[in-house]
Amino acid sequence: MTGIGILLSPPVAFLFFLAAAFGLYALGKGMAPKPNPAGGKLTTYACGENIPGIKVQFGYRLFFFIALFFTMMHVAVLVIATVPSGRIVFFALFYLVMIALSVSALVTRS
Repeated sequence: MTGIGILLSPPVAFLFFLAAAFGLYALGKGMAPKPNPAGGKLTTYACGENIPGIKVQFGYRLFFFIALFFTMMHVAVLVIATVPSGRIVFFALFYLVMIALSVSALVTRS
């Protein structure tokens, strides 16, 4: 590699843009006003009332349900899109029926 080829190589370009991002960050930090500590700045406030903080427990059940659904759909599309022509197409139709049964079992579960 010579000249511009070295500058355009991925590691050198990465380091260049990393240095540029750090420079912009330092410039912004230097230009930003200094924060003023205020008593109620970090407290919860809604419509003029003080609300006590409570711990919220998030659940991932719906996320995993949707993730499984999309995984099944993406795998089905990948398999169907790569099926070669010929008599094997009937296996693809059988596969689509099995995917439809799997999705219906996923959706109608309690």
